[in-house]
Amino acid sequence: MRSVCEGRHSGSGRGIGSGRQEHPPLAPRPVERRYNADRRSSARRLTVREAAIEAKALETWAGYLLEHSLGGITPQDRVMIKGERVCWPLMAVLERRVIEAGGVPDVYLIPPNNDRGRVWSAAMGRAGSGEQLARIPDWHGERYRSMTKYVEVLGGEDPAQFRGLPADRVQTLAAADRPFADVRISKPWVITLYPTPAFAELEGMDLEDYTGFIVRASTTDPRPLLEAEQLLEPVFASAAAMTIVTEHPEQGRELTLELDLSSGRPMMSYGLRNFPDGEIFTSPDAGGTEGEIFVDLPVNYGGNDIKGIYLRFEAGRIVDFKAAIGHDHLAAIIGTDEGSRRLGEVALGMNPGLDRVLKHPLFVEKVGGTLHIAIGASYEDSYVEDPRSEEGAARIKELERSGALNRSAQHVDIVTDFRPGGCGRRVRLGDVGLKVANGVWVVAP
Repeated sequence: MRSVCEGRHSGSGRGIGSGRQEHPPLAPRPVERRYNADRRSSARRLTVREAAIEAKALETWAGYLLEHSLGGITPQDRVMIKGERVCWPLMAVLERRVIEAGGVPDVYLIPPNNDRGRVWSAAMGRAGSGEQLARIPDWHGERYRSMTKYVEVLGGEDPAQFRGLPADRVQTLAAADRPFADVRISKPWVITLYPTPAFAELEGMDLEDYTGFIVRASTTDPRPLLEAEQLLEPVFASAAAMTIVTEHPEQGRELTLELDLSSGRPMMSYGLRNFPDGEIFTSPDAGGTEGEIFVDLPVNYGGNDIKGIYLRFEAGRIVDFKAAIGHDHLAAIIGTDEGSRRLGEVALGMNPGLDRVLKHPLFVEKVGGTLHIAIGASYEDSYVEDPRSEEGAARIKELERSGALNRSAQHVDIVTDFRPGGCGRRVRLGDVGLKVANGVWVVAP
């Protein structure tokens, strides 16, 4: 029997359906160039296309990242701008605008065989010894410690570069990057996604359509998102618990997940850390999750699709799990460390303009009418206003000792669809029920 919650949104839609567009993007003529398409064999070469984006749209995009997300650039700022060469058109505009504002740009060009500029590349992951992996260069940490603000432009030439690595090696690479991830998120930061041919292929989209969708989303004024989020924020803030009900498509039974929200505080997200954006999130008590959940929307991590996820929790820990697609990849994520068996985030997607579901976490988790949980690390600012203050740091240590705040090398968002056709059924914040209306979450009558 066909499941009533068989996802039907992953291939539909024409792009951004609401929100003011400052500048319409143009992607009429893809640009051809040549590059090494096989990282393990330099013999095979392909001609690929690059996204063509109008200069005016790039200026708007960069302006939102630097002025809205990071709060502006001052002469005292040292701004890291990180991304692959294929993302250079946007990175170049960011670099120029930082200079014009009096700041110092630190342009970090990521090699095409690395993922997000982590400590080690895919080559080191495949061929490096344990002793080599332990010898992390001092300059790597110093580069992050010396910056004051951080912009990361996602998107690359090869999203599947780490495919085929043994699970224990993937976990080792993730653990090596954890200290530097902690430094990055302790300072003002924002991430965005630049359209590339490889990522368009991963989504099963034509490059021009993919580029148009990404650029429209990334040049739309994010401030209207705040209005809908402000209506839910008081409900979120007053709730000590959250109940999530989903339906298992194969078993036809409802699953209930209970989360303890008593330690955290809701955060309204409207372009300050992710761009595009649109969510209300918090970090639950990592030891207080009980029950089961089914997650239906596909996500892609490290070039690997994961879909149809079932999780069961006891005393905060994942004690049983399954994925219809990508089970081994899910197992590797969950097995990274003790923290990757717990939750670090729960959030409601609030962007009604994202009417096409992509696999990339930056986009799929923001779709209005979805809910996502994150396996792994908590966000410190979900507990205290300023984790770097003396009072905030003391509170963070207390929460960490109690087990409420979760530490992990992972933070993997997985998304359930509560729109018609999805597996989501009901959500309650304390005693208040929620529903999806016009592409956003609202209080149910």
